[in-house]
Amino acid sequence: MKQILLIICFIVFAYSSSAQTIENLSFGTDSTFEVLTWNIEWFPKNDQTTIDYVVEIIEALDVDLLAIQEVDDISSFEQMMESLESYNGYFESSYFAGLAYIYKPGTIQINDIYEIYTTSEYWSPFPRSPMVMDIDFMGERFIIMNNHFKCCGDGSLEINDEDDEETRRYIASNLLKDYVDSYFPNENTIVLGDLNDILTDNTENNVFQLILDDDENYLFADYEIAFGNQSEWSYPSWPSHIDHILISNELFDDLGRTGSVIQTIKIEEYLAGGWTEYDENISDHRPLALKLALDPTVGIKEISAAAMHFTSYPNPFNLETTFSFASLNGSAILEILNVQGQTVHSEKIPEGVSTFKWNAGELPGGVYFARLSSNTSVLATLKLIIR
Repeated sequence: MKQILLIICFIVFAYSSSAQTIENLSFGTDSTFEVLTWNIEWFPKNDQTTIDYVVEIIEALDVDLLAIQEVDDISSFEQMMESLESYNGYFESSYFAGLAYIYKPGTIQINDIYEIYTTSEYWSPFPRSPMVMDIDFMGERFIIMNNHFKCCGDGSLEINDEDDEETRRYIASNLLKDYVDSYFPNENTIVLGDLNDILTDNTENNVFQLILDDDENYLFADYEIAFGNQSEWSYPSWPSHIDHILISNELFDDLGRTGSVIQTIKIEEYLAGGWTEYDENISDHRPLALKLALDPTVGIKEISAAAMHFTSYPNPFNLETTFSFASLNGSAILEILNVQGQTVHSEKIPEGVSTFKWNAGELPGGVYFARLSSNTSVLATLKLIIR
């Protein structure tokens, strides 16, 4: 009897251990726009085994667009693309460990693909030139900028040393910001890739500080991942979170909308051998993926007049802020959402009220969104920063 019980326990354990496979991975939907960044570590890391794994992973995730770093062999990349029937690929960089795109031609229309900062004066900040992809998705234009910054360093930004690794990343970050400011001031822009540095450094050593300071125009969608539990970070081997997705303010409303998600995809949880199997055969980086619930009837360009008067003060704030808005005809709902699109607070606003004081309670510091809605539509969305 005891032997029978042991056999049953073994069968149950074996089944439960193998029940979750790559086929169970999912992320993309038909109603959202998904973009993913993935340092695929000297692809193919383990020859045909890597190619087979990556094909299966991409098909399971079903995202619209992948920005890839560290493609080492173009013939292997082309072989992989032949197996991905729903996707097209683009890989043209002449630099080592080049950048690539993988995308669904059924949902994405390519307007242009090109590299920037390619001349020798930019080789120090950009050992791999950024690759820009100009696309249309569901009638909207998006600018995607794929990057792989210089690695390594001691964590200290030596601004007067041009060879310092942190300085090179600092210059690269600011050059990208300048480029977007100059050429795409009003476009849906996403800057992503293996940026090889963390968001949580102090001000003096943060290579992204000028971008972080310009929070009216830019937001790291993965900000809360960076400040959260290390189990969610993109580079477990260190561990650190060094892969990022930066969005322009044209996408703030979309990120705050229910259905939008930013997450690290922990593929190793779908492999029998866990992280060891993933690291040996695929990559030492996890993919970082953003899902945007786009709504063409609501957005910064279509925002109502009432939304122009939706403000909060102080903002940023430590505990309390006061919302001000146009006096409402009828009641409304004020929702507070985190960057993953989850509602963390909801409050009914009575008719005729034009101010509301909100206490953040025990919510952790970070970026949030306030959404003011009537019974039929979203009136306005506002970014909040809790210190």
